[in-house]
Amino acid sequence: MRARIHRGTQEIGGTCIEMESSGRRIALDVGLPLDAGEDGHDALLPHVSGFREVDDSLEGVVISHPHQDHYGLAKHVRSGVPICIGEAANRILEAASRYIPGGHWFEDARTYRDRQAFDLGPFHITPYLVDHSAFDAYALLVEADGRRVFYSGDFRAHGRKAVLVEAIIQRPPTDIDVLFMEGTTIGRAGASEGAETESDLEARFAHAFKATRGLHLVWTSSQNIDRLVTLFRAAKRTGRLLLIDLYTAVVLEATGRSSIPQSWWEDVRLYIPHSQRVHIKKNELFDDLGRHSANRVYPGQLQALAKRAVMLFRPHMVRDHGVGKVLDGARLSYSMWGGYLQQEASRRVLAWLEGHGIPYSQIHTSGHASVPDLQRLAAGLAPKRLVPIHSFETAQFGEFFANVERQEDGAWWEV
Repeated sequence: MRARIHRGTQEIGGTCIEMESSGRRIALDVGLPLDAGEDGHDALLPHVSGFREVDDSLEGVVISHPHQDHYGLAKHVRSGVPICIGEAANRILEAASRYIPGGHWFEDARTYRDRQAFDLGPFHITPYLVDHSAFDAYALLVEADGRRVFYSGDFRAHGRKAVLVEAIIQRPPTDIDVLFMEGTTIGRAGASEGAETESDLEARFAHAFKATRGLHLVWTSSQNIDRLVTLFRAAKRTGRLLLIDLYTAVVLEATGRSSIPQSWWEDVRLYIPHSQRVHIKKNELFDDLGRHSANRVYPGQLQALAKRAVMLFRPHMVRDHGVGKVLDGARLSYSMWGGYLQQEASRRVLAWLEGHGIPYSQIHTSGHASVPDLQRLAAGLAPKRLVPIHSFETAQFGEFFANVERQEDGAWWEV
């Protein structure tokens, strides 16, 4: 078995690993680089034979989880190439595609589930569900030619599903020849000291909600399901309702989990900003609206709810007249990676906050494992070789792990 990393040996995101056995090939992830601009994404598609032209030796693409930096270029892969992804992740991306400009997902994607192995040509693949800020995220064990490769994907061990990673550490697959290990947090300040848990964040959010005189806005991703659960629990602890939009409602529905907050729950309300109402009408998303309108509130009702509500915020809300009228005493919590605040769209939001006198603070924890948790997983798997990926600091891996073997983007090597 051979492998080559097309992107990821010296950067976070844009991951794509090609593997070959007996003349047959697969790709693990086909991600959009984090520094990609708004246009020209097709040109970023890795040079994997079969992505653009017909090459029947390409058996398929296996997506580890539904984050753009791991699946974002899949739509540029020619039709006919099988796309494999987690069952719930597939539902989430299909639902989300209806609400994202230019959104696209695959009607015929093949789905997999935790620990249920499947074959693509000579490759025997076993998915391992892990804890991550993306719902339904997996590590992947790939076997062929008597070799065993474990791809960590993106993971952490401080979220609401940390037990999944603990199970791998305590009862790992054995005889691993190569471990592709993500190292997003390596080189970041505090990464060697562990990370705040979602329970820690729940307490911080509850404190922030109590200290807010009016509406509390939370700027976070609707696909970070762990974070939405954290917000719901913190809101409930402080006697506040959680206000979500229709996009968030269909994503929560797509998880297929009745234990995760839904639009029809007693302490959840649906508020549809003006731009989303236009989108619903233009794209005839009335079935979605019908399924989620039981607890709908309208702009004229926001004033009465503001002091006892937490609202999921997104940048287009700066133009929403309903929200604009209920900002007295409002505060905002930012709950994503701080680097996004440097983008032009984010700077416009920050200017809007300043113009309205709305204070904000960051309440967030990483979707990626701390260095101690990376080390625990590596020790549990005990690979013969550990190949760094998904990191800007792959040169530092030797300080933390044994048997490190760095590779270069684009070069084939024997597993």
